[in-house]
Amino acid sequence: MAARIVVIGGGPAGVRAAQALVDAGLRPTVIDEGRRDGGQIYRRQPEGFSRSYETLYGTEAERAASLHQSFDALKSKIDYLPDTLVWNISPNAVHLASGTSYRTLPFDALIVCSGATDRLMPVKGWHQAGTYSLGGAQVALKSQACAIGSRVVMMGSGPLLYLVAAQYVKAGAQVAAVLDTSTFMQRLAALPKLLAMPAALKKGIALTRVLAKANVPVHRGVQPIEIKGSPQRGVSGVEIALPGGARLEFACDAVALGYHLRPETQLADLAGCRFVFDDAAQQWLPQIDTDGRSSIQGIYLAGDGARVRGADAAERSGRLAALAALQDLGTPVEGVERLRAELARFTRFATGLREAFPWPAKFAASLPDETIVCRCEAITAGELRRVVHANGAQEANRAKAFSRVGMGRCQGRYCAHAGAEIIAAAACVPLSSVGRLRGQAPVKPLPVALVEEVSE
Repeated sequence: MAARIVVIGGGPAGVRAAQALVDAGLRPTVIDEGRRDGGQIYRRQPEGFSRSYETLYGTEAERAASLHQSFDALKSKIDYLPDTLVWNISPNAVHLASGTSYRTLPFDALIVCSGATDRLMPVKGWHQAGTYSLGGAQVALKSQACAIGSRVVMMGSGPLLYLVAAQYVKAGAQVAAVLDTSTFMQRLAALPKLLAMPAALKKGIALTRVLAKANVPVHRGVQPIEIKGSPQRGVSGVEIALPGGARLEFACDAVALGYHLRPETQLADLAGCRFVFDDAAQQWLPQIDTDGRSSIQGIYLAGDGARVRGADAAERSGRLAALAALQDLGTPVEGVERLRAELARFTRFATGLREAFPWPAKFAASLPDETIVCRCEAITAGELRRVVHANGAQEANRAKAFSRVGMGRCQGRYCAHAGAEIIAAAACVPLSSVGRLRGQAPVKPLPVALVEEVSE
């Protein structure tokens, strides 16, 4: 009987993992939460839309086309389950929900390619209607062919900040300003590591030229002060402080926020994988070996869902994880050393990106008490500080129990990192000692009317 291998995710890592398995003569099951393959970065436009690859993906058009063509060639050789949520993982089985039905799918090996989401630092007023993550702004452009507003401010740091801003400019949207919390000197200091991938560095420089050509104001080294607006009208502007202390305000009707990316690790958590604190990234990450093996036998983690290194690296880590699974199942494999060497270069480049566009941990300590941190439950920075001082809640899950931070529908995806920073600053303890919020099933809300799918 052939091994039952399940791949979660239809992005770069998932597609290349499936391709490696098919090449080995297997028929894997690929589960995709999206309606179509491509993941976030290479998200396909809806059927009936006819925008060109160059318009949709810019400098990544060729790679997007290659990935889509590869997947189209795989469709008859895999069991593809689009629009399907993996809401829990138990020993040797994944639990699925699609439409109004659910079922359990057993596996001998599981390759989790869950991707990444925006890493966010709250700012006063970010709960106003019209505030999106950078990823959300990108989804609107790719999937709905629309901008999030008629005059948009992009704020945060990282490559995605400039990518989304450039994509909006190319689509004809008005970008009022790009506000970057990182500095030119941080970028300069990271240059030796960024030169590990000169082609990627060149693409980044090209994005800044797109903004310059469109006369979009770009300010670096800023400190976000407030997103202004009202409950009735939503966002009306953004106030920042420049490096010298002077304040600027930009009128807008929408804001896109983000500070690089964070791996989607909920499924790895539910699978029981061990986590370790990464000092460089300042976050908890699932433990993996060089090839993507987790601490749980038969479970492999690949792509940005394990380590954020970009789409090109995700393709290689997806293939490498599939080869590791085949190897562990007794199938001879080739090409492992080459993939490891290529990934090492991407890892060095990713380290450079973190240094060039650092996570602004220092902002957490200075957030005003009235700033909402958990938008799902409307928990403020002041409330988090209160439970630290009044209840001794210096650990993330204890703070959650006292304050409800992270109990909303996103389960801490958008507030857990910043919440931990606020707790650490208030308690005067290292971030690593705060721990991380434990994952809970279902990872996302499910319809109440789910019925069990009966196999024929």
